[in-house]
Amino acid sequence: MALRLFNTMSSQIEEFRPLRDQEVRMYACGPTVYDYGHVGNFRTFVAVDLLRRFFRQSGYAVRHVMNITDVDDKIIRNAASDGVSVQQYTAKYEKAFLEDAAMIGIEEPMLVRATEHIPEMAVFVSKLVEKGFAYRSDDGSYYFRIAKFPQYGKLSKKDFSGMLDGARVDVDEYDKDSARDFALWKAPKPGEASWDTPIGPGRPGWHLECSVMSMEELGETFDLHAGGEDLVFPHHENEIAQSESLTGKPFARFWFHARFLLVEGEKMSKSLGNFFTLRDLVLKGHKPSSIRYLLTSVPYRSQLNFTFDGLKQAAVSVERLRNFRLRLSAGNFSPGATSQMQALAEQSVERMTGALDDDLNTAQAQAAIFEMVRQANAAFDTGGIKQDDVPPLLSALTKFDEIFAVLDDDDVPKMERVLDWAVSEGREKDISDELRAALQSGQLSDADIEKKIAEMQAARAARDFKASDAIRAELAEAGILVEITKDGIRWRRK
Repeated sequence: MALRLFNTMSSQIEEFRPLRDQEVRMYACGPTVYDYGHVGNFRTFVAVDLLRRFFRQSGYAVRHVMNITDVDDKIIRNAASDGVSVQQYTAKYEKAFLEDAAMIGIEEPMLVRATEHIPEMAVFVSKLVEKGFAYRSDDGSYYFRIAKFPQYGKLSKKDFSGMLDGARVDVDEYDKDSARDFALWKAPKPGEASWDTPIGPGRPGWHLECSVMSMEELGETFDLHAGGEDLVFPHHENEIAQSESLTGKPFARFWFHARFLLVEGEKMSKSLGNFFTLRDLVLKGHKPSSIRYLLTSVPYRSQLNFTFDGLKQAAVSVERLRNFRLRLSAGNFSPGATSQMQALAEQSVERMTGALDDDLNTAQAQAAIFEMVRQANAAFDTGGIKQDDVPPLLSALTKFDEIFAVLDDDDVPKMERVLDWAVSEGREKDISDELRAALQSGQLSDADIEKKIAEMQAARAARDFKASDAIRAELAEAGILVEITKDGIRWRRK
């Protein structure tokens, strides 16, 4: 089965075929580095990361480019308010974004920064002027003439016929129903950062930045352009207009947009108190792997309700997968193989891959791997897994984790770094008891815990229940829940 994706341009699910055999050229709109990224931002970035990983698992070479918007209205305003240069202001938040992305397993794409491509942007504007698609205003700014691009609105499916009045809009973000000539290049205002170029002093408009950098790195037509649903209009609509006006060619063949999320059933808003950065969530004691898992639990085109109960359940799911892998790796199995387990591993990979081929259906992919875990655990308890069954089951887990990236037990050092950051920023009051407990739990590795469990089992076999209870209490103090069942002793982290 070939990968089929929803293409925003056609409003249909289509088979994805890159222009070049076995090579995918994709561009994703990255962060505007004026503040710490919030969980809604990272839903989109995680969705793009999943897509990139699945392309690679499917045998494609992937050239993934992402921009860093390090100059725009908000950045200039905030930098001036803080009394620092634009470069000083954005450096802090770019570093934070890259740290946060790595914390939840996002592979770093090729990064391009707006401020490093100013000359190319000036050339782009001058060419649009030559073709009659752009014009210079009295103050030295340049605008794109929307009326010259009759297909305007084809991505967002908005009908702007009769609405193109030639009025101009200067701000980077504006009303969703406004179809006005947008700024390509902004003349400097007193105190604003600006660059000297052949078209005059100023700075690029937000929409221009992505067109120039994507085409410079990927060509005039590339395979896929990704971003959040909020970027369809005006940002991506404007990118298409200015790019296709210049080249006369299609800009991107596929448009991939991730939906917004809700937080506890409501739109995220600082005024509602439900606005959370990744660091806020970690300071509350939630593991990075749990955050990533929850962000992937609902397919990218469906609205995700991000809840704290959901985060707790995500933590349980991740620990279940990790414990199953540990159980396979550390278990003692009889020689041989079983046709049931061999088929289960193969079929689980097929179901997982089929789900991802179906417009990146992450929920069904997760369901496939958990059904494998359920059946394999049941077989484990009755001696139904043999030595030669272990490699294919572990291989299925590896295939899953190549995409979802939650099985490595590396949460503790990541959480410690957030704690250190909070101390350095004077935010000790935000460090929760839950975070401290999680870090205490994490001081014991899986191997350490298994050793304690073995000691507990030996004590129980010797009917030394006092010693067994003492080990159990020690583990509980470290945040490890121990369950004694008729099939043996099981454990998980809180």
